[in-house]
Amino acid sequence: MISDLEMLERLVPPSGRDVVDVGCGGGELVRALTERGARVTGVEISESQMAGAVEQDDGRGARYLVGRAERLPLDDASTDIVVFMRSLHHVPADDLGGALAEARRVIRPGGAVYVAEPLAEGDFFELTRLVEDEVEVRAAAQAAVADAGRAGLDRATTVDYDVPLSIAGVPALRARVVAVDPARASRFDERSAELTAAFERLGEPGERAGERRFLQPMRADVLRPVVS
Repeated sequence: MISDLEMLERLVPPSGRDVVDVGCGGGELVRALTERGARVTGVEISESQMAGAVEQDDGRGARYLVGRAERLPLDDASTDIVVFMRSLHHVPADDLGGALAEARRVIRPGGAVYVAEPLAEGDFFELTRLVEDEVEVRAAAQAAVADAGRAGLDRATTVDYDVPLSIAGVPALRARVVAVDPARASRFDERSAELTAAFERLGEPGERAGERRFLQPMRADVLRPVVS
């Protein structure tokens, strides 16, 4: 088992390179990559969505821009690596090809587009699908990656791996799920009894009281510019 960050470092070492994190959320990956010597730009769809990331930057020097995956606010050939870390499936299905084409537009020759996506399988997926069933959107993201040639990208490397997740309890699960999409709060609360039962049933006991340990199957793809 391996973390998302460890897999990214293994496949596309970020140190000393310009990296764009599309869908940066609270900025955890931006901060981690900055600490590893990358020059990082985080992109989110609104200032409110990236507010936490900006607040926590704490002088690290990362740049944050408002923009969408299918319309990146970046110049042509201006970065080395574009990262979609668990974010591609949040792009509307009709815009997935456009998002990959935009990533292709902004990477330099020899650069890479890195896509890490959760697969619609495993005990953690069975738990969280009670709040939102992402079977279709995750399948659409995988189909877009498989068809990356239309965006001028070659699917150079594909690796499946498992990420261990330790969740302290149902309140911690709620915080994690709602952080991705605040609209999930009401759905979580409506099914809280069912989610509590599933939380106890799925996964394995963690190291601390009340903690459960889950596995999230992932797929990482390194996409390289097609050389004509």
